[in-house]
Amino acid sequence: MPPRKARAATEKETTPTVNGTKPEIAPRKSNDASPPLPLPAKRPQAAKGRAKKDPAPSAAPKSAPKRKKAIEVEPEEELEEPANKRKKADVEEPASDVDDEVHAEPKAKKTKAQTPTPKRELPKGPRRPKGKKIEINALRYTEPLKVFVFGEGGQGELGLGATKKAIDVKRPRWNEALSNQDVVKIATGGMHVVALTNDNKILTWGVNDNGALGRETSGGEQLKDMKEGDDEDSDSDDDETGGLNPLEATPTAISADHFPEDTTFVDIAAGDSCSFALTTEGAVYGWGTFRKNEGILGFARNNETANTPVYIDAITKVTHLACGTNHVLALTKDKHVFAWGSGQQNQLGRRVTERNLSEALIPSRLGFHDSHFKRPSMKIAQIACGDYHGLAIAEDGHIWSWGANNYCETGHGDNAGEDNASVLTPQIISSLEGKGVKTVEGGSHHNIAITENGDVLVWGRCDGSQTGIPPAQLEAINDEDKLLKAENGKPKILIEPTPIPGLSNIVTGACGPEHTIVINKDGKAYSWGFSANYQTGQGIDEDIETPTLIDNTAVRDVKLVWAGAGGQYSALASKRD
Repeated sequence: MPPRKARAATEKETTPTVNGTKPEIAPRKSNDASPPLPLPAKRPQAAKGRAKKDPAPSAAPKSAPKRKKAIEVEPEEELEEPANKRKKADVEEPASDVDDEVHAEPKAKKTKAQTPTPKRELPKGPRRPKGKKIEINALRYTEPLKVFVFGEGGQGELGLGATKKAIDVKRPRWNEALSNQDVVKIATGGMHVVALTNDNKILTWGVNDNGALGRETSGGEQLKDMKEGDDEDSDSDDDETGGLNPLEATPTAISADHFPEDTTFVDIAAGDSCSFALTTEGAVYGWGTFRKNEGILGFARNNETANTPVYIDAITKVTHLACGTNHVLALTKDKHVFAWGSGQQNQLGRRVTERNLSEALIPSRLGFHDSHFKRPSMKIAQIACGDYHGLAIAEDGHIWSWGANNYCETGHGDNAGEDNASVLTPQIISSLEGKGVKTVEGGSHHNIAITENGDVLVWGRCDGSQTGIPPAQLEAINDEDKLLKAENGKPKILIEPTPIPGLSNIVTGACGPEHTIVINKDGKAYSWGFSANYQTGQGIDEDIETPTLIDNTAVRDVKLVWAGAGGQYSALASKRD
């Protein structure tokens, strides 16, 4: 079978790196990728546009009615029943010699009937004392969505099935088949997508090279070949597969056999090659793998790739999940944050050495300490991830960040663009103090913060329309405490969180690697940034410099409520009528 086509960067750029390499501030070219030292690509990318992700910086039963939060009880030990109190029928009386001679045949049947049959190994899951579930999460997504997709679909990311028409979708297109499955929540990963349905199914589609879909898709190649053979005498292009694997390109449910009976899901998250699901019991299941700069890191110790869902027993009582490219954050009932995955860019909020990379696959609690502030709260209310950094909002309103800082992703300008440009442990972003930030979202090298009054603040890399701020406005900034410029004088790194002009009453948003989508209270979506794969939904493959209304017949008359931004694709959703 010929290799699949995908997109790739056509030019390289020298950018600041994390360990040991002097930063070079150079002008960004229209189709470059950054920073250097790319992760090994999952699949070759076609010449048009950048790869789905910037390479990492170099390393030194049906949905139940909404329930209230259950009161947790301590597990009780179940005592084994004493042998002398078991039922008499369980004890087999010895047979006499007469029985052996006269009733030989009936006895043989009896022995055969008592031969134990092997039992299917039950899936692992949280403890249920005396068979009772301890629920700490109420259902949070119950309204079916009408889903619209656009961008690069060459690997099945758009969930439109194996059809040639699913490859380059320039403007929002209604995904009717997906919408009809009562989807209530969607998580966009690098090149795959996870969705939760109202009847408690987990659907996946897109690239499955490292088990990211949590199900078998290898047989889809034969289905594709059969379909192509059936179309040889057809004049229609509608049935052409476009080279797509039907089992990857079609949203399909993961088998419920991987989860204990009566498991109910409340949320999902997706990274680059990994996926996670959260249950009402606060249990986390995951599948796929994490990658490091040199290749596959693994999913867990002694488990390189989880091709199907695995119960993560090292963490319990989880209430929220967030994924970066190769790391995951979990917020617990006690308002603590745990992180695991790849830590080569300090995105786990703790030091990880090359010798103990596998230890990073174990969830570990982050410490929130900042001596520059008087007794800040260590209880966290929200978590979010950029590709290689982490973000958190505490109960007292402080915004914390850590991880890669090549382009001031963390909002800490002290070492932005320098050697070892990272923030090892969580620190408070002082420039966001008093801004009334409600939510934060992260991309590869830029972030947005949405305030209580609906403004959008942005910071990070700004040499490719990532910030949505007009180029002239950026060029007019001559304060190095606010913005760093390249050697040619062009803006490179926006250090100070800055309001994006022209946006107001914004209620939600999402960051892709180098593009952003936000939605206002009227349900209108605006996008900007890198658009070589039509991921902005504007119908063109040129960068969108400033926030621009996404407007076509598919979404013009609907009130959008959600946006998702993947590696080279995006999605929007409204409530289904």
